[in-house]
Amino acid sequence: MKRYAIVHALAVLFLLAAAPLHAQPRPAPEIPFDTVPNFLKLPVDLYLGEAAGVAVNSKGHIFVYSRSGHTQLLEFDRDGKFIREIGKDLYGFYQAHVVRVDKDDNIWAVDEGTNMVIKFNPEGRVVMLLGRKWELVEGPPEQPKPGSPPPRATVNNFNRPTDVAWDPAGNIYVADGYNNSRVAKFDKDGNWIKAWGERGNAPGQFNTPHTMAADAKGNIYIGDRGNKRIQVFDADGTFLRQFTNVEAPWAICITPGPNQVLYSSDAPSGKVFKLDLNGNLLGTFGKFGKQAGQFGWIHEIDCRTDNELVVGELLNWRVQKLILHPDKATSTATR
Repeated sequence: MKRYAIVHALAVLFLLAAAPLHAQPRPAPEIPFDTVPNFLKLPVDLYLGEAAGVAVNSKGHIFVYSRSGHTQLLEFDRDGKFIREIGKDLYGFYQAHVVRVDKDDNIWAVDEGTNMVIKFNPEGRVVMLLGRKWELVEGPPEQPKPGSPPPRATVNNFNRPTDVAWDPAGNIYVADGYNNSRVAKFDKDGNWIKAWGERGNAPGQFNTPHTMAADAKGNIYIGDRGNKRIQVFDADGTFLRQFTNVEAPWAICITPGPNQVLYSSDAPSGKVFKLDLNGNLLGTFGKFGKQAGQFGWIHEIDCRTDNELVVGELLNWRVQKLILHPDKATSTATR
């Protein structure tokens, strides 16, 4: 009996020792890439500040939403040549967060500082406003102290919004981000439909919904940065699934297709994750740093072309254009 117990104990120890070997995740490929040096050609008297937002339209033109001496929305052609500044000294510009371009080449600026989402037509004229700026005589609203609850969220208003997306029907979704911890939904004409979400870490709750994107089916992907996950919802706000293998998602984008993939950046590590829409990790690339091909807090990614990304960085005050080579990817551990 004693001999049996010893043999059994040894067998259990062997299984326990072997289990971690079988439980190790499959290494994700490291995706090689090139960066285009000195991509943007700025006029001699114009400088970028923090490149908070970057987006590309159907012509390949690049839009940069920059936190500089004053907030700037700049347009460049596909070769990086400066074209124009849009909305110079606009009342709704204060603290740039992201810029997005919709399927009709309208340009949407999300301004965290004025609590507004501003839609420009392709000619650069304001055609729709969501949210409302604080009164100048009162100044910017006081921010809630750490650990204290933010003011009650209200219809048609935001509290430090972070991003915007659209479903195939043209409905508008706003990540209402730092303080309200919710997603607001409007119809294509800007009429309020509903909101969902609150502060927390359960499914359907958020801790800084910082970035968002929509897939071809109209599902909404929210980069829940404080909870280190991406949550996926249908167009009515029903929770579908979540991805927890992306560290802290500061910026996400989804390629147009036909085989859509998602890119997500983690700013502190400088790493970018490539996933399918079921959350399977397809590869990673990048690291933190100041040199070309390194990243200092990627704040927005544009992936209108599957393997040609444009990224805006906060710490390095620049935009990099990246050419990915997934066919040359090599297997390596992800962490």
